[in-house]
Amino acid sequence: MAIKRGVSSFGVHRNRGGGGSRFPVFTFVLILVLAPMVFFLGRVIYSADSIDMQDVDWRTKLALQNVIDVIKANTDDMGPLSLDSFRKQSFSASWKFSGKENEIDINSNPSEIVEANKQETPKGKQDNSLDVNTDDLSQYVETPATLARRKLRDKRRETRAAGLMKQDEDVSIKLENAAIERSKSVDSAVLGKYSIWRKEADNENIDTTVRLMRDQIIMARVYVSIATMKNKTDMAHELQSQIKESQRALGDATTDSDLNRSAPDKIKAMGQLLSRARDQLYNCKLVTGKLRAMLQSADEQVRSLKKQSTFLSQLAAKTIPNGIHCLSMRLTIEYYLLSPEKRKFPRSQNLENPSLYHYALFSDNVLAASVVVNSTIMNAKEPEKHVFHLVSDKLNFGAMNMWFLLNPPGKATIHVENVDEFKWLNSSYCPVLRQLESSAMKEFYFKADHHTTLSSGSSNLKYRNPKYLSMLNHLRFYLPQVYPKLNKILFLDDDIVVQKDLTGLWKVDLKGKVNGAVETCGESFHRFDKYLNFSNPHIARNFDPNACGWAYGMNVFDLKQWKKRDITGIYHKWQNMNEDRVLWKLGTLPPGLMTFYGLTHPLDKSWHVLGLGYNPSIDKIDIENAAVVHYNGNMKPWLELAMTRYRSYWVKYIKFDHPYIRGCKLSE
Repeated sequence: MAIKRGVSSFGVHRNRGGGGSRFPVFTFVLILVLAPMVFFLGRVIYSADSIDMQDVDWRTKLALQNVIDVIKANTDDMGPLSLDSFRKQSFSASWKFSGKENEIDINSNPSEIVEANKQETPKGKQDNSLDVNTDDLSQYVETPATLARRKLRDKRRETRAAGLMKQDEDVSIKLENAAIERSKSVDSAVLGKYSIWRKEADNENIDTTVRLMRDQIIMARVYVSIATMKNKTDMAHELQSQIKESQRALGDATTDSDLNRSAPDKIKAMGQLLSRARDQLYNCKLVTGKLRAMLQSADEQVRSLKKQSTFLSQLAAKTIPNGIHCLSMRLTIEYYLLSPEKRKFPRSQNLENPSLYHYALFSDNVLAASVVVNSTIMNAKEPEKHVFHLVSDKLNFGAMNMWFLLNPPGKATIHVENVDEFKWLNSSYCPVLRQLESSAMKEFYFKADHHTTLSSGSSNLKYRNPKYLSMLNHLRFYLPQVYPKLNKILFLDDDIVVQKDLTGLWKVDLKGKVNGAVETCGESFHRFDKYLNFSNPHIARNFDPNACGWAYGMNVFDLKQWKKRDITGIYHKWQNMNEDRVLWKLGTLPPGLMTFYGLTHPLDKSWHVLGLGYNPSIDKIDIENAAVVHYNGNMKPWLELAMTRYRSYWVKYIKFDHPYIRGCKLSE
């Protein structure tokens, strides 16, 4: 328009100044000027139709391009819902800006988008909609880097959660497995007679009437105490009277079948009385307190009874039954009535023959020794090759000789000696003899103010057993001195029974060790720390507290290796150090464990099954498959407190029809 105005003015000026003769020239000049302008104007219009974004304001163009790039970056990973997918399938989408819904066609012209937004946006807010710069827009949308970090955080959270869940599952599995193992390791011998694993526990309805009556009596006693406290004398007397009636009906019954016929009536009457007592006297705090007091009192009574039981069992284990004492006395009298030439055993030439099977048996119990010898010979394949070396004390020497003179063990060889005739075994050579003669040991054993009542003293009573005062118990540490010409010998206790041929033990390779024995460390209380005082530095320095223990009772000894390693000297060293009983209590197993430490070869467990003198739950198959069964413990088979289920293995080797046994009233 400026050009037209300039031309018009120029023309007017020319008309005013020079007239119309110059009109052709003016027309020519006008054509020359307008033709290029028309050409360029048409080109611009054509270009506007072909290139959309060039006519859009540059700020609007930049903002729209940023929005589209951000949306594309946030939807690239959405698979079929991505922006590219919408474009390819000619779909439409909607976005929200500043809280308003605006439908935007992805395939439409950006200028149309801007124009549409201008129309919908109020004039006062037009500059805050799309006319924003890049920095303002980046505050409201996530960049690809921010999105990537957020995805990484989410992935880490998921990984951590999965790890924690797996860890919880592993811990639960470990706890379940540990519980299963603990349930498998429950020892019914420890639980005893009242084990929850008894078959009776499977049926909850067994003897429910007996239990109900006992529970009623307990609750009645609780209410008697509360009634007395609240001065309800009538209720207290009524309850006491009903308790006596229920106790009479219950009597000594342990099963429902043993109950008196009046038991149901007593239960009904007691139930009605307890109901009235509850209405009048019940107080949760008082009842709980009374029950707790009764429980504590019962617990104290159980402890006292257990202590008394321990004392009595140890006292019984120390005694010899009248029948065995009678047998020993009668045999002793008969022996000393014999002439000296009739007191000798045949086949004495076999006593020092190392090619035969030699046994060492040290005992003062005639009946027990006879069972050991009889059971060994009856199960031997070649009895004539077996030689028994018996050693007894002065009191029982005659009885032991007389029994085997009257009852020789078939073709086997037997010889009986008196430990008091071993002149080399004196206090100057043997530490334990010197200690037994000391005033401190005499005071320990014979001091008058020692507790010997039923309620106290049971913890130390077992260490004052007379066997600890006898050299018969310690003679096992002097086997090469007693039998100097033998190479190997089988040591047997007098509380064992032989059930199989034992000649295979002489063929066992001890691999340079001195002692062949069955290990007993299957249970924790048979390890070294249960026998020795590991608070003493001498013990702690030389022994492993978790070392496996082994059992005396059936041991095969290599006497050649014994002499070579000076086993008796090792025993003397430790015995001298234990004069004040600071290393171990009395007995022969602790010094045996120390003396043969590292010198014991483990035998197969089927050779020697232990525990028949204290464990009521030994498998019958294990007993019947064992070569030797051992009644170690207080419940010896010749005592009345012996376990009935095991006694049959012992009594079958006793000749109850023998006149001496019948005369002393020894019976099955």
